[in-house]
Amino acid sequence: MAGSGHGSSGVAPTGWQAMLPHFLLIPVSVITLYPVLYVIKLALSGTSGATASAWPWPDHPSLDAFAKVALRTDAHGTWLFGRQLLNSLIVSGATTVLGIVLACTAAYAFARFEFPGRRAGLLGFLATQMFPGILTLIPLYVLIQKLGLLDSMLGLILVYSTTAIPFCTWTLKGYFDTLPKEIEESAIIDGATRLQIFVRIILPLSAPAIAVTALFSFMAAWNEFVLAYTFLSQEAAYTLPVQIRNYVGDKDVQWSLFAASSLIAAVPVMALFYAVEKHLVGGLTAGGVKG
Repeated sequence: MAGSGHGSSGVAPTGWQAMLPHFLLIPVSVITLYPVLYVIKLALSGTSGATASAWPWPDHPSLDAFAKVALRTDAHGTWLFGRQLLNSLIVSGATTVLGIVLACTAAYAFARFEFPGRRAGLLGFLATQMFPGILTLIPLYVLIQKLGLLDSMLGLILVYSTTAIPFCTWTLKGYFDTLPKEIEESAIIDGATRLQIFVRIILPLSAPAIAVTALFSFMAAWNEFVLAYTFLSQEAAYTLPVQIRNYVGDKDVQWSLFAASSLIAAVPVMALFYAVEKHLVGGLTAGGVKG
């Protein structure tokens, strides 16, 4: 009786009630997508620039801006765009790998072991996240200059790692804290070592957290501009954000080239997002501990 009464009380929305949420979402979607569509309009307007029209589509679409950006070379015939794209991929990829590898071990130690300096270490990592990266610009520049790593990818990787490792460590520690310790205790009873537990149990269960952390770490390094603009002076050593900035001059802005290069630079991040999308859902530990 109670079950039938409960079922009869829930009336599924029909007609205009079902369509109302869609009508409300349409203007929200338009407002959200309009800036992106306008950037696409600027990129497709050719090197001559876009009109002042608010309509998010160019009158005469052209791929000239994309061609000029992608085929750009220096005086020696070096393919600058390809070199700068490679620089960004290497710096962002190496920063992500270095941050994840070191952060996984550090986060697991902070989450599972008690040792002198544990609390101080966690607070120290947290303190580094409280200050903007530009605050450390001068000391980092001095250190990189003393090491002779200006205009080098290695120097930029080391600089980015100073912020990536604390961020990755805190993010992964929070996830490791949610993993049931009973899983590890059962593995220890079966004769597994700590290293085997970490590699064969903890890391696979933490795939969603590692994927999310790696994605944010990659995006942070890929989009970073201030530090790269400060430490890099040679055009062949530029990353893509620094090159995009060069399209903004003191007296004029090459909007079409700026928009085209921005869209091209967004492609690797979008590809990475879709590649790790299936790992972004947690809950892999559900049912891992038997009662």
